Amino acid sequence: MMQKFNIDSDISKATTLPASFYRDIDIFEAIKHAIFYKSWQWIGHENLVALPQQQYPFTLLDGYLTEPVVLTKDQENTIHCLTNVCTHRGNLVVPENSKAKKLICGYHGRRFQLDGTMEHMPEFKETKDFPKPCDNLHKFPLRHWGPFLFMGLNPAFDIDPVLETMNERIGFLPLNKFKLDESRSKEYMINAHWALYCDNFLEGFHIPFVHNDLNEVLDYSNYDTLLFDHVNLQIGYSQGSEEIFEFPENHIDHGKDIAAYYFWVFPNMMFNFYPWGLSVNIVHPLGLKRTKVSFYSYVYDENKLDKGAGSGLDKVELEDEEVVEGVQKGVCSKFYQAGRFSPTREKGVHHFHRLLARFLNDNKQVS
Repeated sequence: MMQKFNIDSDISKATTLPASFYRDIDIFEAIKHAIFYKSWQWIGHENLVALPQQQYPFTLLDGYLTEPVVLTKDQENTIHCLTNVCTHRGNLVVPENSKAKKLICGYHGRRFQLDGTMEHMPEFKETKDFPKPCDNLHKFPLRHWGPFLFMGLNPAFDIDPVLETMNERIGFLPLNKFKLDESRSKEYMINAHWALYCDNFLEGFHIPFVHNDLNEVLDYSNYDTLLFDHVNLQIGYSQGSEEIFEFPENHIDHGKDIAAYYFWVFPNMMFNFYPWGLSVNIVHPLGLKRTKVSFYSYVYDENKLDKGAGSGLDKVELEDEEVVEGVQKGVCSKFYQAGRFSPTREKGVHHFHRLLARFLNDNKQVS
């Protein structure tokens, strides 16, 4: 029986998740089923299947979930998100990016429509009660946010309120005009538990101590964290004459000197908006002490690049990595059990720990 976690709803009384959370391989595996299978994942830009009949196979969180998935676009320009596993014998249906009118398994020729409906199977005329709905490819929930796509394997919550919360702040920006800059997109390997990386992201408490350059452009005294269901927002205000957003008059933050919006979406996604554009950060568990973080940079205004809070992201990332890897070593100490929260500066971490505890405690059976 996996231990139960209790994070007091009163942050002034609460204790953090215990060190065992970050050390126990059974908990790490339980997180896979209790949290990642029951949440949403960002899978990229809709131009992955830009044209009708296009098929884009990928592996969701390879090395952790390792779930084979395929995106398709049909003749009506509808995008479908399907399992890439043939319902006959489990072969991968689409081995590589391609364009075709049908999905055809190369093992025994089972054929599917682009929406996953099974259409034909050789040598099955004598099979009774065939086909059944289970012979179709499983279709995963898919949501569009501007040009970006999110999928859920078996989500336990609706992502629409999350996207609405984000749109309240950034809905004035033309996301369809944001362009991927591959030269600014990178992957980082970190020797630490994935949740420690999120813990670090979810508070600005460490900025004056860890990020000297960032601290010079952000007004730490006004740094704010807003909490919502399954998402929270850190607002970075400009210290002075740095780049800030130009809001329309009806915007909730009109008249404020905001240099950055840092959105975190449960459990492992960050959407960081700057006047120049968007940095998407996806935290990818690989092992108990091994994590990959993928940065995708989408540029809207090139004239504002390398200025203000949205500059020097690589330096900030390396500074964060050093701290997080130090914490990983610390939580392995037999003399560290748990910590307490700063009620003014660690609301985001407290929010994250409560969600982790709730999802794990609600998981009746780990398979």
